[in-house]
Formats: sequence, structure tokens, C-alpha cells
Amino acid sequence: MVLVRKLIKTQGVSTSMPNLFYLLLAGISGAAMALQGTLNGALGKALGVWESTFIVHVIGLMTTLFFILVLRIGFANFSRLGEVSWYYFLGGFLNVIIIYTLVRSIPQIGVTNATTAIIVCQILSAVLIDSLGILGMKKFDFHYIDLLGVALLVIGARILLMD
Repeated sequence: MVLVRKLIKTQGVSTSMPNLFYLLLAGISGAAMALQGTLNGALGKALGVWESTFIVHVIGLMTTLFFILVLRIGFANFSRLGEVSWYYFLGGFLNVIIIYTLVRSIPQIGVTNATTAIIVCQILSAVLIDSLGILGMKKFDFHYIDLLGVALLVIGARILLMD
């Protein structure tokens, strides 16, 4: 990772365009989400929706505890819990909704269709969050050309969802 960051810095990446390193991280996240959805859907089909949702979260908890307790990564900031806005904790609740809806939808409509719907809704939500600075996020300027990007995404989604 450090090598990638050094390479990016030496390539003179413009500060006006998003940092390539972080775009790469986001891309890895997207690929992991598709794989996660596939695995969660298969687990839900085998065990049941709520059972698989529970198991996925237990495994996530065990993984997080491994990083915090064994590798000692990320333990220092727990003292700041009282400084966090209450609504930031809703991410855990939303995670249950995300896993549940993935487990329900993927076996019925497939990974591609589910992922297409996820991406379209994520982009629409992200445009609103960025342009309005919702929930304390940094506000990014909205440009009307962004609507063209969203429209092309919706058109591409429609093509993917055609029978």
C-alpha cells in the first residue's frame, strides 16, 4: 500500500481529480461487495435469511475483534465514543438491512441484477449526500453534468436488467 501511494505521488496526480489510490480502494470494496452478496445469498438459501444475517455479523464481529485485540489496530479511539453523534451508530442497523435485503434478493434475481440495483441506488444517494453535505459529510459542488452521468448509469442499468 505504501508503495502504491509513493507511486501515485511520484506520478504527479492532479489534486483536482480524485486520488487514484482511493479510487483503487473503492474499486476493491465494490468487487468485495459483489462477492459478499453472492456468498451471503448462498448462505441465506442454505440456512435461512435471518440465520445467515446473524452468522455474517458474528463473523464480522470476530474479524473486527481479531484486528482490535490481536493485531492492536484501531483500539485507541474508543475513548471518543461519547463525542460521536447518535445517528452515526445507525450504520450498524443499516448493515443488518443491507445483509438481509441482499440475502433475500440475490437468490431470486441474481448477482448482476441485484448489484445493478444496488449501484444505481448508491449513486443516487451519494449524489444527494455529497451535494447537500448530509449527516455532517463534506459538501461537494453539484454540477449539472452529474445528472448526465446518473442518466447514463440508469440507462446502462436498464440495459443490464432487460430480459
